[in-house]
Amino acid sequence: MTLHPKIADLLASIQASGRPSFHECSPEQAREVMAASAAALGDGPAVHGVSSIDVPVRWGRLPAALYRSGPTESGLIVYLHGGGWCLGTLAEFDALARLLCQHSQCAVLLLDYRLAPEHPYPSALEDTIDSIEWAHQERESLAGSAVPLVIAGDSAGGNLAAIAVNALNHRIPIAKQLLVYPVTDCDFETDSYKQFSEGYFLYKRDMQWFFEHYAPGADWTDKRISPLRDENLKSLPSTWIAIADHDVLRDDGVRYAQALEANGIDVELRVYAGMTHGFIRMANLIDVAHQAVCDMAIAARNACLKTTQIPD
Repeated sequence: MTLHPKIADLLASIQASGRPSFHECSPEQAREVMAASAAALGDGPAVHGVSSIDVPVRWGRLPAALYRSGPTESGLIVYLHGGGWCLGTLAEFDALARLLCQHSQCAVLLLDYRLAPEHPYPSALEDTIDSIEWAHQERESLAGSAVPLVIAGDSAGGNLAAIAVNALNHRIPIAKQLLVYPVTDCDFETDSYKQFSEGYFLYKRDMQWFFEHYAPGADWTDKRISPLRDENLKSLPSTWIAIADHDVLRDDGVRYAQALEANGIDVELRVYAGMTHGFIRMANLIDVAHQAVCDMAIAARNACLKTTQIPD
């Protein structure tokens, strides 16, 4: 499948601008690159309300943004943004959170977890687990009632979401997990890593750079970094996985879907043709990206509507 014309145009524009790849930057420079690109993505739709809140975690209080779709919600989505565990801000994922909130008719809690290398593994994972536990306890104050809980994330955020769901399995009820091109392993020799190693929005060397800043190499094969290597993937929630067909992480998503299915988990794998890494944030620019967010929102809403209110 060829690239979507608008994706091809964006790639050509980036290459012409001389913008460095992430692995050619310091973490500070990489954050500047991501912030600059976010401005071109546009704003999200109006929602019922957006508020800044602080989530209590083991070390203190974590900034977050809460999006409400209306006075009553179908569910509560805890969302972990992408950025290779090193990049990403609430502002850069605001448009995505708004669109997800609007179309899911769920409240969305967007977390500003701590970033590496200043806060290396397991800081982001601890923030994720603590925040999900708190969100479950506070569903009524966050969403108006004890609505079902959905965990979602893209890229490194999908990694954190998947690992946290595994860690919290049987401790709190989770109606669905939504994973968008998730990082599920530290294997840089998959077919997709070889096929799309450079020339797209995310290079193979970028992913290695992210891993290097996140954790020591000896830890990469741990199931709390590479969830594909978890030997206990049974009894997990129903899962929706979205992947781009031109992405080094394509096979991470495919292989994780296969592993979950092999363990009897209900999995829906969506492959978005002509897309590359990061497309989920391009909903204002590309029809396929907008549809993908709507698909994710519908998956969340349907899961919540099928789930009765969950007691504490």
